[in-house]
Amino acid sequence: MGRGRQKAKNTKVARELKYFSPNTDLTALQAEIGTTSDEQEYEDKWADLYPEDETTETETSTDAGDGGSTSAD
Repeated sequence: MGRGRQKAKNTKVARELKYFSPNTDLTALQAEIGTTSDEQEYEDKWADLYPEDETTETETSTDAGDGGSTSAD
């Protein structure tokens, strides 16, 4: 026995955490993450090693429609 008071306290704390929404300091968050507001273009460091894949979805879906079976006459 005696668990009712602890359960009520836990429920109260959980409810406060669920509905509490403090004001977010975005500048502090940005400084903590270490990002800058300048948008930098993504550069793929492995792009030179692999050729561009020029197939499209329509080409691959029409190739699969031929059945893929060959006759061995």
